[in-house]
Amino acid sequence: MNPPAHVGSAGPRAAIVWLRQDLRLQDNPALHAAASLGSAVVPIYIWAPEEEGEWPPGAASRWWLHHSLRSLEASLRERGSRLLIERGPPLQILRRVAAATGAATVCWNNRYEPAAVECERKVAAGLLQSGLETRTFNSALLVEPADAMNQSGKPYQVYAAFLRNLLRIANPPAPAPIPRKLPPPHRWPRSRTLESLRLLPKIRWDEGLANTWTPGEEGAHRTLQRFLSTTIADYRRAREIPAVRGTSKLSPHLHFGEIGPRQVWHALGAKGRTSVFLRELIWREFAYHLLHQFPHTATQPLRPEFKRFPWKRSAAALRAWQRGRTGIPLVDAGMRELWSTGWMHNRVRMVVASLLVKNLLVPWQEGARWFWDTLVDADLANNTLNWQWVAGCGADAAPYFRIFNPLTQAKRFDPEGTYVRRWVPELELRNTYPEPIVDVKASRERALDAYYGMRRR
Repeated sequence: MNPPAHVGSAGPRAAIVWLRQDLRLQDNPALHAAASLGSAVVPIYIWAPEEEGEWPPGAASRWWLHHSLRSLEASLRERGSRLLIERGPPLQILRRVAAATGAATVCWNNRYEPAAVECERKVAAGLLQSGLETRTFNSALLVEPADAMNQSGKPYQVYAAFLRNLLRIANPPAPAPIPRKLPPPHRWPRSRTLESLRLLPKIRWDEGLANTWTPGEEGAHRTLQRFLSTTIADYRRAREIPAVRGTSKLSPHLHFGEIGPRQVWHALGAKGRTSVFLRELIWREFAYHLLHQFPHTATQPLRPEFKRFPWKRSAAALRAWQRGRTGIPLVDAGMRELWSTGWMHNRVRMVVASLLVKNLLVPWQEGARWFWDTLVDADLANNTLNWQWVAGCGADAAPYFRIFNPLTQAKRFDPEGTYVRRWVPELELRNTYPEPIVDVKASRERALDAYYGMRRR
């Protein structure tokens, strides 16, 4: 953290809070730091998709972002504040807002994606040249990546070892309440409207998302409370069954920072420290640490030998998979759930990903791109880790034999066909459902041959 802001004879000056994936008031370290300076607090969101490198927010993420910002706007107004909304280069806009409000400090919470890290570096250097102080904080992780290395000072690449270490060292502070005061500046600068960002789709396809989700901080807390009061009691079993609500549904709220991991950590309480769910929260942590330490993995395999893998690019196979028309019921059900709701059950995510990269031998990057555009919880760190885990080219101890059979997976986790029938109703009309685009058994053998051939090269 940077040293305290300078205080002149006129008293403390305004502080800007640059909000990004931390769209909440409670337990927001940057917001609390700005409020603690004793003068005006200027919250701002800057829409700058070009600063995200190869990964500007996809369509489902933009839908969520619009509604999350709307919720944040309302929360700030209830407390006598506002949310400035701008579009353009962050450094240029932050300088202009600082000049208009008399701000001396800019506070923000860290991000860990490669392009975001580079953007922060440039912004910090530019603000320093302009005589502005910067303060940065951790709001997205339980432990900073630099503080969770192995005994050799290198990043972990095995989840079990990372988990043990993080449980040993993690001691996140209790969540801070919403600041009691968020004093406005003497004069608010001009601000864009949220609608001017054009985050919502021109052709409305988002009815299913609207019926499924409540973006925003309040929605995040309701989701957490519902999970803790109902679902968590049977989480170990129910999380594997796609036909029931057996998971937390917190992933998009965590991605947009409407709730933070240390809030979840403390809400679980002491008993939750040994829960299966906490392991899932730490898997998210593992993903962020890996991406931060190995930034190339967003597009390239962690294991370099996989650059030699003989992928088969097939536009027809990819299109059938994307549209839920593979002729394999569990896979098609998952892809249709994704298109309708912006989300897919985790068990089914593994199955559909396995079919794409192993049975069809389509590069994992193609699947990652599709998920990036269609998931409301599209998170670069988690998306990267999970696709590389399924493909066998990432942080994975036993990749070669992990090929999910979608037929046996359906029998095991959807034995009554409840989930499949919901999303693939035409199964009852056999003549309208397509034949499988691939033989599951034969394609499994082909995938294993490809993996073993790669290793022998």
